[in-house]
Amino acid sequence: MTKFTFSEKKDTRSGFGEGLLEAGRKNPNVVGLCADLTGSLKMGDFQGEFPERFFQTGIAEANMMGLAAGMTVGGKIPFTGTFANFSTGRVYDQIRQSIAYSEKNVKVCASHAGLTLGEDGATHQILEDIGMMKMLPNFTVVVPCDFNQTRLATMAIAEHEGPVYLRFGRPKWPIFTDPNDSFEIGKAHKLIDGNDVTIFATGHMVWLAIEAEAILAEKGISAEVINIHTIKPLDIKAILESTRKTGAVVVAEEHQRFGGLGESIATELAVHSPTPMEFVAVNDHFGESGKPEELLSKYGLSKEAIVEKCEMVIQRK
Repeated sequence: MTKFTFSEKKDTRSGFGEGLLEAGRKNPNVVGLCADLTGSLKMGDFQGEFPERFFQTGIAEANMMGLAAGMTVGGKIPFTGTFANFSTGRVYDQIRQSIAYSEKNVKVCASHAGLTLGEDGATHQILEDIGMMKMLPNFTVVVPCDFNQTRLATMAIAEHEGPVYLRFGRPKWPIFTDPNDSFEIGKAHKLIDGNDVTIFATGHMVWLAIEAEAILAEKGISAEVINIHTIKPLDIKAILESTRKTGAVVVAEEHQRFGGLGESIATELAVHSPTPMEFVAVNDHFGESGKPEELLSKYGLSKEAIVEKCEMVIQRK
């Protein structure tokens, strides 16, 4: 068992805000666009320091995506900011046609994703966005796990050429990664070595996977925990190396079971190395209003659920 601790909790959207400001200081071509949610997206510091490079589009998300696509023609690197539901579902046609098909260098940055949006309820808790975005040709999809990694990911995508979907969240969450870590798009991050089962997790679920590993260790089960912060492109090499060692897989994600990280990993394993597999994800349901932790528990996205799935999948080896 590897000991992970955290000194504080902080929302990943604040990591985005800090990363955007740093990216803006580094590259004058970085610009920000927001659909009337500057405070929620933590884009205020960028707006304050670079008012001439910040564009408040109002509640007109489709127009924001078109503006962003056009700005890339002049060499700008636009970061669009709104809730995940409005960043994807409301503007999918504009993203598909003007950004993905046209291969424009737009960074679609989405806060308040998943069940942990909390009290705003099912209409805002999009659980399909990873699937929607990973299916678009030319798109990179990144889902960091805590404040530090979100900050690093934001700076990394500014240097990446091509459209990116960056997904992060609303609640305060444990900070457990090193602020000085490197962040490489498409490179999985192994957190804990193990031999009996591999837990692949993304976003907020990474911390719950770490907590589950500690419980499993007390039971004599050695779990490997790997943070898949890049859904597309997947680090297939790291996935195959781990699964061939442990022979059992659990995937944990704050997303629908259909279309998410688990589906992507299952596809690769089916082709390269068929392996017993279980899923910790929302099972074809919409969410509801509630506290983030309560919702995660109700919909089966808890550390206890990860432990249970690990024990189940080991029996299938």
